[in-house]
Amino acid sequence: QVQLVESGGGLVQSGGSLTLSCTASGLTFSRYTMGWFRQAPRKDRDFVAAITGSDGSTRYADSVKGRFTISSDNAKNTLYLQMNRLKPGDTAVYYCASEGTRWLSSVEAQYKAWGQGTQVTVSS
Repeated sequence: QVQLVESGGGLVQSGGSLTLSCTASGLTFSRYTMGWFRQAPRKDRDFVAAITGSDGSTRYADSVKGRFTISSDNAKNTLYLQMNRLKPGDTAVYYCASEGTRWLSSVEAQYKAWGQGTQVTVSS
């Protein structure tokens, strides 16, 4: 059974930085695409970034490109999201997703397992 546990969320001022972590058990990281999604209040869950476990290829939503960096440590089965120059619009619950069925997928339905989410709040 796959289990994903996110950490690292919190409250930060606009322009600040946070790093989210997602530790996985029950799967082999290098075999899958892993992703980060986020859900703001009263909005749908949106794609943020994805990375392939095999070669580290990445993909980003336009809204975070140049500010966020996704990475993974396959030996530790841990996924990261480094978030810089944060804006109030980045406020959301951030979810780690695993077992992506398509290469660098941005589609929520193409991920099989999800973490419980971690809150990120950016104050202006």
